[in-house]
Amino acid sequence: MWLAKVRETYGDNLDIDWKPFMLAQVNSQEGPEWKAWEQTEDTATLGLTAFRAGAAAQRQGRKIFEDFQLAMLKARHEDRRDLSDIEAILEIAEGVGLDMAQFREDLADESVLKDVGESHTEAVEKYGVFGVPTFVFPDGNTAFLKTYNPPAEEAVQMFDEISSVMSKWKWVAEVKRPQPPWPRGIFE
Repeated sequence: MWLAKVRETYGDNLDIDWKPFMLAQVNSQEGPEWKAWEQTEDTATLGLTAFRAGAAAQRQGRKIFEDFQLAMLKARHEDRRDLSDIEAILEIAEGVGLDMAQFREDLADESVLKDVGESHTEAVEKYGVFGVPTFVFPDGNTAFLKTYNPPAEEAVQMFDEISSVMSKWKWVAEVKRPQPPWPRGIFE
């Protein structure tokens, strides 16, 4: 949602190639042979329905996918909707203007979860991704960032400054605020 605020300023000059990455796989206690994207039953923690929907939406183009993704994020994080509920996802898809016949067809296509698995595997093996969001810069430099959604008036400046640090200063391995006091003052 933070990057949606940034896109309002940057427009098409903000080039983001969104890739699925499953935290359920990273956090699994099932062993290395278990793959989240190969499971047949969804749970709120797996998010298979949401990942399947995201991959299906991507097949309709970048712009409509980004609209769908933002609507899904808002539904989950602002409205606290259950995104393992296919009816909720279909409502979101229709609301952003996806071609619903194509969306339903792509949702039923088993290869969409295969695409998710391939994306996840590439992220881990090629870039060392372990969490989200992880930024992969054009030169291959990669950085994970834990942040809260900043106020709209700070979104662009925060993006510019953090992106500069993450992309330029490769030897900065971690910046972490002591607990407490952080995040005191963030949610008041």
